[in-house]
Amino acid sequence: MITTLDQVVERVKGKPIKRLAVAVAEDPHTIEAVGRAVREKLVRAVLTGDEKAIRKVASDAKVDPGLLEVIHEPDKAKALALAIGLVREGKADFLMKGLLDSSLYIRGIIDKEKGLLPPGKLLSHVSVIQAPAWKKLIVCGDVAVIPAPDLEAKAAILNYAIAVAHKLEIEKPKAALLSAVEKVNPKMPSTTESAIIAKMAERGQIKGAIVDGPLALDVAFSEESARIKGIVSPVAGDADILVFPGIEAGNIFFKAATYLARAELAAVVVGARCPCVLTSRGDSEDTKFYSIALASLLS
Repeated sequence: MITTLDQVVERVKGKPIKRLAVAVAEDPHTIEAVGRAVREKLVRAVLTGDEKAIRKVASDAKVDPGLLEVIHEPDKAKALALAIGLVREGKADFLMKGLLDSSLYIRGIIDKEKGLLPPGKLLSHVSVIQAPAWKKLIVCGDVAVIPAPDLEAKAAILNYAIAVAHKLEIEKPKAALLSAVEKVNPKMPSTTESAIIAKMAERGQIKGAIVDGPLALDVAFSEESARIKGIVSPVAGDADILVFPGIEAGNIFFKAATYLARAELAAVVVGARCPCVLTSRGDSEDTKFYSIALASLLS
């Protein structure tokens, strides 16, 4: 079982080198992360964007320009289309966002004619968090793409998270469907949806994981909290996967973990023809590097 993000990197190093297309690459942390990934032989990279700006950023970041293949296109929308086209044409295995608004990036991926989303598929964000106080990686969904997931979307989010957990060599991940309480309360839709999804898993409609909910966050991570509350759950105190009630809760958890708990993380969008790295423009080089490694592992 992979328990750290550095282990993700090591697993990728043992596999054939993947090809990465970076859209609008003139961003310092993106260039640093891509340069590092190329040096460590995780990927070969093609960057689209303003070539002069990319070369300057690479020079300032002390990244060897010889590591980077650049396709010059100063218009951001066209640079994104070029990067997506590389994936569609089989010239790249996965995609990464550079100095680009997330909304524009997502719109490019889901474009019905020239994007990467197969018909009928749902795009979702999966993050893998390494928190200093926890014994293993936490797979989280969705903190960045689906604003208000309904029951069907939450089931899809869970299935995506299970698939990522399996790639992390977690044979039977334990998934916590989160809410504020453990009791079903019709006035709190997340509790009823969690209970329904847990029953779906119990009856084999969702496979590959041990699923329970609704669970509050403390119960997901603390056996003592579960014992004090009288909660008997196979997931309590041992969660691998968190499914949030909505994007607000997920995004707050995600940022609290990184900014207050100093967690490391990797983040991708799944559901498309390939994993697509989606990190914040303010994220660190490490986050972007680990995200490249995760996307490579998934692709």
